[in-house]
Amino acid sequence: EVQLVESGGGLVQPGGSLRLSCATSGFTFYSSAMTWVRQAPGKGLEWVATIYSGGAFTGYADSVKGRFTISRDDAKNTVYLQMNSLKAEDTAVYYCAKSNARGQGTQVTVSS
Repeated sequence: EVQLVESGGGLVQPGGSLRLSCATSGFTFYSSAMTWVRQAPGKGLEWVATIYSGGAFTGYADSVKGRFTISRDDAKNTVYLQMNSLKAEDTAVYYCAKSNARGQGTQVTVSS
């Protein structure tokens, strides 16, 4: 059974940083592409970033490019999202995802 457990969310001021983690189990992590998506209040799911097997290739939504960095640690079966220069519009529940599976999410609130 695929399990994805996000952590690291919280309240941060505009311009601040957070690092999200997603611990995984139940599948072959090292050969899997992993994705972060988010859902802001009252809005649909938005793709944020993807990292492919091996970590050499990544992709980012234009809204986060240059501010967010996705990475992975295959030894720990964990994917990360480093978020810098946070803005109010980054407020959302952040989920990590593999194919159609998502975790329970972690809340990120950017507010002064």
